[in-house]
Amino acid sequence: VQLQASGGGLVQAGGSLRLSCAASKSIFSIGVMRWYRQVPGKQRELVARITHSRQTNYADSVKGRFTISRDNRKNTVHLQMNSLKPEDTAVYYCNADIAMRASDFYTPENYWGQGTLVTVSS
Repeated sequence: VQLQASGGGLVQAGGSLRLSCAASKSIFSIGVMRWYRQVPGKQRELVARITHSRQTNYADSVKGRFTISRDNRKNTVHLQMNSLKPEDTAVYYCNADIAMRASDFYTPENYWGQGTLVTVSS
């Protein structure tokens, strides 16, 4: 399984971007889906997560500005980022707990996408 992330780019402060991530293969189910970000020299940070039933959690630094959503039929997750700040500049990674078969439902594997760069200029 590959998680293909897209939507990164260069935007001015105050602008918006929408990141998307899709699973590349037919799978049984996806549990929690997440977006992380990482700045060179720093630890990877959890930005937002969403359960299969669409319960969401956000890092304090993005609450009220970012919205995570998912389409369970298309096995995709999105991150709508508004009111972007220069400190949001990072490589953003999607992450998901995936069950390839029904027998894997209670022991899904964790997968990472390849990362997409978001640059916010001041």
